[in-house]
Amino acid sequence: MNTEEKYVIGVDFGTSSVRALLINADNGEEKSVSEFFYPRWNQGLFCDPSRNQFRQHPLDYIEGIEFVIKDLIEKAGENVRENVKAISIDTTGSTPVAVDEKGVPLALNPEFKENPNAMFFLWKDHTAVQEAEEINNYASEFETNYLKYVGGIYSSEWFWAKLLYALRKDAAVKKACFSWVEHCDWMPFLLTGGKNALAIKRGTCAAGHKGLWAEEFVGFPPEEFFSGLDTSLKNIRKNLPDKTYSADKVAGTLSAEWANKFGLSTNVLIGVGALDAHMGAVGGQIEPYFLSKVMGTSTCDMMVAPGEEMKETLVRGICGQVQSSVVPGMQGMEAGQSAFGDIYAWFRELLFWPVKNMLSESELINKETAEKLQQEIKNNILKKLNSEASKIPLSKDLELAVDWLNGRRTPDANQLLKGAITNLSLGSDAPKIYRSFVEATCFGSRKIVERFKEEGIPVKGIIGVGGVAKKSPFIMQMMADVLGMPIKVHKSEQTCASGAAMFAATVAGIYPNVEVAMHKLGQGFEEEYQPDLDKHEIYILRYEEYKSVCGFLEK
Repeated sequence: MNTEEKYVIGVDFGTSSVRALLINADNGEEKSVSEFFYPRWNQGLFCDPSRNQFRQHPLDYIEGIEFVIKDLIEKAGENVRENVKAISIDTTGSTPVAVDEKGVPLALNPEFKENPNAMFFLWKDHTAVQEAEEINNYASEFETNYLKYVGGIYSSEWFWAKLLYALRKDAAVKKACFSWVEHCDWMPFLLTGGKNALAIKRGTCAAGHKGLWAEEFVGFPPEEFFSGLDTSLKNIRKNLPDKTYSADKVAGTLSAEWANKFGLSTNVLIGVGALDAHMGAVGGQIEPYFLSKVMGTSTCDMMVAPGEEMKETLVRGICGQVQSSVVPGMQGMEAGQSAFGDIYAWFRELLFWPVKNMLSESELINKETAEKLQQEIKNNILKKLNSEASKIPLSKDLELAVDWLNGRRTPDANQLLKGAITNLSLGSDAPKIYRSFVEATCFGSRKIVERFKEEGIPVKGIIGVGGVAKKSPFIMQMMADVLGMPIKVHKSEQTCASGAAMFAATVAGIYPNVEVAMHKLGQGFEEEYQPDLDKHEIYILRYEEYKSVCGFLEK
C-alpha cells in the first residue's frame, strides 16, 4: 500500500444517530461507514413532545463518537489508521447546552445528570416560544438592528431564546451556568481536550445563523442588549468571544485521551465545527444560486452567493445570511421547514398506533411474533402509502393540508403556528390524507423559493440531498411538479458526513479550499426529476388555496 495515501473522517450528528465516514482524501473513495443510535434519545428520555420539549444527554454524543470512529478504523484496517490526517464534525442546530467554567456540560455533573434543562436543547425544542417573542419585541427598541442578519425574526429554535428559557426555568442551572455552547462547537472542544470554556473556538456558522454574531457588530451584540432584556443573561456575553472561525480552520489536535480511545495519533487535526445542513450542502456540491435542500426530519435550504454580488441585500424572514458560513469566502443563506420527514413519520405513527397496541395485547400470538409483526408493519407503512398516493389522479378538489405541524421556520419564523387539513369527506382515506401532507411540504418549499426571488435572489436550480431525496421518488417528483423546476439528487448516501470529510481534507491542507475539495471528492448526481408542466398548472391553483388556508390559520 502507498504510505503516502491520506485519509480523513467526517462525523455527522443527526437527530437520532451519529454517522461517520472515512474516505481516501486523494480520490474520495469511501473506506468505511459507521452509525450509532443514541440510546437515551431512542428511549424517549428527557423529552415531552406534548410540550415540544426535546433534550439530548451529552453521554449519547460522547458514547456515539467513541463508537463510530473506533468502528471506522477497525473496518478500514491498520494501514489506514496510521494515515488519518483530520476529523471534522457537523451537528444539528441550534442545539446548545449550559457548561461550567471548564466547558463541561452541566448534565455530566452528578447533581444535573437527570435534569433536562442541563442537557442539550435539540434543534426542534420549542419550549422557548415566549422568550423568542420577547427578544423580537425588545430588539425593535434598539437603533441598531441586531436581527438584520437572521431575517428580522428571532426563533424559539435558536441559541439565545433557549438560554433565556433555561435560566428562567431552573435556578440551579442558572447558578451553575458559566457559558452556553452549541453542540457543533463543543464536540471539537471535547476531542481536543479543552479544559477552559473561554477557549472554545466558536464557529462562524452557528454563531452567525443562530447566535446574532456578526462582523458588523464586532461579535455578538453588546452586554447591555442582553442584560437589558433580562438580568438572567447578565455576564453571559462577557464569556463569549468576539472572533469566530469558518469550518476550514483548525480547532486543535486530537488530545492524548481521545487519541488513546480511538487508537489514532495526537497529530490528527480537528476542524472547527459547523451545522449539519451547511456541511451537507458542501457534501452535495452546492453551486452559487442553487438551492440545496437537505431533506430529513426537517429541511434546511442552503444557498451561497459571492459576497460582492450580494452587496447590501438582506433577505427577509430566512434563518440567517452570514459571510463564510457554508462555503468560506461566500455568503451563506439558510432557510428551511421545521417539519418535513417528521410529518410523514407522525402520520405513520398515527396509523400504527392501533396495530401496535392490539398486537401487544393479543392473546392469540406470543410476544416475539407480535414484535416481529409490529416491526414489519411499521417498516412498510410509508412504502405502501407512497405507492397508493402516487396513483391518485391530481385534481384541484383533493384534500389540502398545511405543513406547520412543528411551527414555521421559513419564511417568517413562527413556532406557534399549527398544521391543518381541509376538504375532508367520508371518501378521505389514508393515502389521500398522506398525499395532502406530502403536497403541503412541497408547497412549503415553494414558499421558500418565492421568498428568495421576491428579495432579488435568483434561484437557478434545486439540489436534493438527504434521506427523503434519496428514498422517495414520489415526493421528489411532486416537489419538481409543484416548483416547476428540475431537481438534481446527489449520489452520496451521507452528504453531511461527506461534507464534513471535505472540510477535514481542507483543514489538513490536502486541498487549498473547500471548492477544490468538493470538486475532487464529490460523487456527483444520480438522478434529475423533471417537472410535469401540466400538473404544475393544477398545482398553481392548489397553491393559491394553500396560501389562503395559511392566511386563515395565521389570523
